[in-house]
Amino acid sequence: MKISKIAAPAVAVGLVLTLIGCTGQVAPDDTQAPDDNQSSGDVTIRYLVEELEDAEAEARLRDRLDEFEAQNPGIVVDLQTLPFDTMRTILQTQLRSGDAPDVINWGSGPSFGGALADAGLLYDLTEAYEERGWEVYDFAKDRATTEAGVVYGIPGEMETLGVFYNRDLFEELGLEEPQSIADLEEIAEATKAAGYIPFAISNQEGWQGGHQLSMALSSAVGSAGVNDLVDGNSDWTSSDVEDAVALWDRFDEAGYLTPFPTSVSYDSGNALFFTGEAAMLPMGSWIVDGIVANADFEAGYFPFPAPDGQGIFAAGLGSGPMITAETQYPEEALKLIDFLVSPEHGRWMVENLDVIPPFPADLTGVEISPLLAQVLADVEQFGAGEGDFGLNIDVLMTDAFNEAMFDGMQAIYSDQATAAEVAASLEAASQQ
Repeated sequence: MKISKIAAPAVAVGLVLTLIGCTGQVAPDDTQAPDDNQSSGDVTIRYLVEELEDAEAEARLRDRLDEFEAQNPGIVVDLQTLPFDTMRTILQTQLRSGDAPDVINWGSGPSFGGALADAGLLYDLTEAYEERGWEVYDFAKDRATTEAGVVYGIPGEMETLGVFYNRDLFEELGLEEPQSIADLEEIAEATKAAGYIPFAISNQEGWQGGHQLSMALSSAVGSAGVNDLVDGNSDWTSSDVEDAVALWDRFDEAGYLTPFPTSVSYDSGNALFFTGEAAMLPMGSWIVDGIVANADFEAGYFPFPAPDGQGIFAAGLGSGPMITAETQYPEEALKLIDFLVSPEHGRWMVENLDVIPPFPADLTGVEISPLLAQVLADVEQFGAGEGDFGLNIDVLMTDAFNEAMFDGMQAIYSDQATAAEVAASLEAASQQ
């Protein structure tokens, strides 16, 4: 069935170019070759982004950058892509190599852009924000600011973590969105009995386990509880953390998850949901574009339930553009960012990549899918500071903590650690 689109409500939301899509395959650099028709006097800026969800999305981005070039004669954008895991591994080295790209698309937070800024590898955008009038929401701008007050980038899209589900299948089996963990387990049993994989879970790359823990823990303790953990006001050895880890262990033992999650890549896990083999997909809202493009059923989206209630969405920000410290063309790079934070580009992003912006853009009359409309309504509350939202933990914690979290969840899925042991490792890493 083809998913229809509907007109978006007249809301003031924003958009920045963000490419949070992460794939597990290590692919060669997808550098665009310079056009033979380029003038020898053109300035070429290299723009390195995380690999998008599919080739069509990358083609749309390339076409959009062609529009930037038409509006800015003399500037050529060399678009390059890398898988998320490859980029995370080599990015610091590449930025120190003497051959760094001019602009990168990367995540905000201490272990992502913050670490690069603290190492002196990013261009200081503090004055540019004021001089160029970039209208990024304050809460989002804060996420791209170091403790020393240096603003190093444009934060990525506002996103949530929750559970996507096959709405058609739910209707066929007489299932409704869960209002508690017990309800979710009943849904898992019903879909399993009907011959489906209840949850499409991938964790070969490791970072997915952090998202799975984030959504379960956020719903269990609420925004205040998860903030206390991140801020160091509560111990990671608490029973709440241990229970959230143990929940995924219990689901795995019950046969609710993809068999052997640590051997299932991001793309393979998503494909199980797209093809209808799995009933539910715990994932972030960046996957909306992939669902709309690839699934032949209508999908819905609900927050991961709490033990005794409906639960809340975990929320955060995706990846956005940052200028590298080594660039020889800062003015041209700034012009690219001007373009990427413009209201016109914000509208294009919603229409073409199904992502939600962190700065104002009028979306009146934009045609969007019903699934994006639902996500948009949820994220609009997050952007307005309304409602209760948990946290996507990995963007706010250190590399040491994230390594312990990713390794810990992989150990749970491979029966190499208990929930108590994982919680203890998280507490130890939080003190480093």
